Amino acid sequence: MSTIINEVRRGTYLDSVALMRLSRAVAGLDGVEEAGIMMGTPANQRIMDDAGVLDATGKSAAPGDLVIAVRAKSPAIAVAAIVEAKRLLDAPKTGSGAVSNWAPRTIRAAVAATPGANIALISVAGTFAAAEAEKALNRGLNVMMFSDNVPIADEVRLKHLARQLGLLMMGPDCGTAIINGTPLGFANVIPRGDIGIVGASGTGIQEVSCLIANNGGGISHAIGTGGRDLKAEVGGITTLMAIDLLDADPSTKHIVIISKPPAKDVAAKVLARVAQSKKPFTICFVGGRDTEVPSNAWFAATLTDAAENALGRRIGTLVPEAALGPKGLAVRGLFAGGTLCAEAQAICLAAGQPVASNVPIPGALGADYPSAVTLIDLGDDEYTQGRPHPMIEPAVRDAPLVAALEEPGVGAVILDVVLGFGASVNPAGHLVQSLAKATFNKTGPNKPALFVSIVGTVGDPQGTASQRQILADAGIAVFTSNAAATRAALCSVGIKA
Repeated sequence: MSTIINEVRRGTYLDSVALMRLSRAVAGLDGVEEAGIMMGTPANQRIMDDAGVLDATGKSAAPGDLVIAVRAKSPAIAVAAIVEAKRLLDAPKTGSGAVSNWAPRTIRAAVAATPGANIALISVAGTFAAAEAEKALNRGLNVMMFSDNVPIADEVRLKHLARQLGLLMMGPDCGTAIINGTPLGFANVIPRGDIGIVGASGTGIQEVSCLIANNGGGISHAIGTGGRDLKAEVGGITTLMAIDLLDADPSTKHIVIISKPPAKDVAAKVLARVAQSKKPFTICFVGGRDTEVPSNAWFAATLTDAAENALGRRIGTLVPEAALGPKGLAVRGLFAGGTLCAEAQAICLAAGQPVASNVPIPGALGADYPSAVTLIDLGDDEYTQGRPHPMIEPAVRDAPLVAALEEPGVGAVILDVVLGFGASVNPAGHLVQSLAKATFNKTGPNKPALFVSIVGTVGDPQGTASQRQILADAGIAVFTSNAAATRAALCSVGIKA
């Protein structure tokens, strides 16, 4: 019989990303079946209740309280896990990330302490994020909102306010930006250069900026907009403001726009603004087809194409026809990057293959439809509720990966390894260890082949060279782009891409 213990710390707030890491650390203790360390918002309480870790104590928490919840195999293990959770929460910060004993607890105090600051990074629970962003905007700060689960009505209101004040409102759910050479959120170490990026996609920005950096180019700024900015309800407010800023920036010579296909009317507004510029543009609406662009722009079907257009040269080659393998085997894809999943779908559709996904692009089927090619975005809400994003915690992919490798008839599995700030310290190492522990058929003619792309640069904390070597030493095929890995996987099962 399992034991559930909860403890509540009243009026205690901690960043959701930090709490995700602590939750996984406690859940990994021997004898612990599940753990959750979360703010006591109604949404978080539902997540913990669904996970079977919430009791009456946890249900008494207010949105501003911190809940420590554990389910373990015995009362003694549960108590020990709660003690360890509190130790981790109370452990002092050390090393290069240490901060002073005093830190501002409000936007007002932060502005008073750092009067020269002009941007606020909001990473609180979605319930509170809009209020904090409004405070920042009203104090003259641009905003990057990492938080998600913010109502779209709040997003529209905040973006209208930001536009009135002449400020950028990046987000909600803005995972990546590079401003004046400073990486924010999930971003990579990219040299300064003359290519600007506007992206409604975090991993799309990462993939394109890394391909540019790894091939001798650099970035002036990469402005994230949040994934909903190009929806009809929002109207592309941040995208249009970002284009204005980069168009006026003398250090930016070429502008890349990255998103999944926008709403038709919003796409028309964005392309009309592009046509007014004297600068060249690359338009990458991943999964969009037959997109007509102005004469000063080029349409890129993939993220690799976008990087090549921006650089003005090819940076790789397609998989040769000689690599075609036997037909009839299935392909599975498990992605940490949602836009990488969308790009893989677009490549499969362009190759004439039916494709299914939990986040289908136009022309693809839902994940419930049986398909020889099934591509899953593990960063989607259904996989991350109460769990860290797979870029933070690669263990999120372990069970789906083993299932894909054990599925009869699967010949190829596509994976992404995303590096950079905020990402796992050693995702390649975790992948290799997970494969070593798995019980699927590792030998013989029916062994599924892995096709892995690395998104990162040599300057990233993890380092592309060491990550690549870890995978190569394990006999895993490694590619410099998601498009190349996808095409290679299709070729291995007899599909020319």
